[in-house]
Amino acid sequence: MKTLNKQLPKTQYVHEYVNQVFETVKKRNPNEVEFQQAVKEVFYSLVPVLENNPQYIKQAILERIVEPDRIISFKVSWVDDHGNVKVNRGFRVQFSNHIGPYKGGLRFHPSVNASIIKFLGFEQIFKNSLTGQPIGGGKGGSDFDPKGKSDAEIMRFCQAFMTELSKYIGPDVDVPAGDIGVGAREIGYMFGQYKKLRGAYEAGVLTGKGIGYGGSLGRKEATGYGTVYFVEEMLKDAGASFNGSTVVVSGSGNVSIYAMEKAMQLGAKVVACSDSNGYIYDKDGINLATVKRLKEVEHKRISEYVNEYPDAIYMEGYTGIWSIPCDIALPCATQNEIDENSAALLVSNGVKAVGEGANMPSTLEAIDIFLDNNVLFAPAKAANAGGVAVSALEMAQNSARQYWTLEEVDGKLHDIMKNIYTKSKQAAQEYGAAGNLVIGANIAGFVKVADAMIEQGI
Repeated sequence: MKTLNKQLPKTQYVHEYVNQVFETVKKRNPNEVEFQQAVKEVFYSLVPVLENNPQYIKQAILERIVEPDRIISFKVSWVDDHGNVKVNRGFRVQFSNHIGPYKGGLRFHPSVNASIIKFLGFEQIFKNSLTGQPIGGGKGGSDFDPKGKSDAEIMRFCQAFMTELSKYIGPDVDVPAGDIGVGAREIGYMFGQYKKLRGAYEAGVLTGKGIGYGGSLGRKEATGYGTVYFVEEMLKDAGASFNGSTVVVSGSGNVSIYAMEKAMQLGAKVVACSDSNGYIYDKDGINLATVKRLKEVEHKRISEYVNEYPDAIYMEGYTGIWSIPCDIALPCATQNEIDENSAALLVSNGVKAVGEGANMPSTLEAIDIFLDNNVLFAPAKAANAGGVAVSALEMAQNSARQYWTLEEVDGKLHDIMKNIYTKSKQAAQEYGAAGNLVIGANIAGFVKVADAMIEQGI
């Protein structure tokens, strides 16, 4: 890195410094577009913090925080129901354990690669910091696709995956959880294999477990509920609410289903949801019990909904869901599902608020469109932190060998999400970006980790 001219005006000097560090990130991580996107979004939010805290530059916090402590890639060999040997690739990225053990989900999806896992792990550092819980940042997964696989095939894959992953995790080292493609079934198979390998019952090694063997009530609902709790606080400050609002929610997995459920409990009418094939639109409001049955019990495609509700419409192509006029949009499916065209369409149709329930579901260009048009915007690393927050509560229950009631867990989740909103709002105000929760969340999450890094030495 070339030497910067410290005689430049402070703001210009910091911008040039950030530019240089980001260029290094791009050179060291070529073609990893998702990771580069996540880093860029965080870095340029931090300019005012770096201006006021030169120790972060002196201590090379940016240079250090973008480099994972370790990236683990491993072969996963397993046998399908026909006796064929299959090979997948597994990953675990352990990014930062400055405020607690590495913590982050496992994603099983064909799209999984090093860039996806690194972007998710990098985001997890700041998301976990925002929760106020003692957990660091990590992420993992595999390019294995659970769709169309039998329970026996999924069990054999999970056992093979955990045989390798178990070498790198532990209750005080790294605590994985679920993500896309990894639910209670997969966590159960992996926990069983870990237990066999270690010869010990270490409940705190995985979160998202079944209630009967160390899981927490409220974990399944946590990310969706938490997203709505955060957006609820944001709406209150603007003199608005979910009550009487029309809402569109992308996806139809755990996050989407429970975001819809909580929004409906607060008086909203949810008119659309989706899966990877397409979306449904029900102008009278979606019947959530039917969606739950189709997706959670029968494991069918969302298109089946219109067979029971002929007045509803099904359309191929999930991105078209953002053409539906709504007051509140909750993207809860996957990364970069809202691009600048979809964002412009939402704005032109009068959207008032967007709450990100998925990880990085809006492109940088889409976020700019929302902010430039005064749309209330709840960024993912703040709004979807409810899942990992309740995972940390599960770890606490495991350590104490206790079970908390659903009301206790939900109350703690609600308080955590309100605190995250308050911290993000205050950080934005403190650094001259009042109302910009993207900047506020990035700063609030970063400062806690950066200070811990300095205190713990190089």
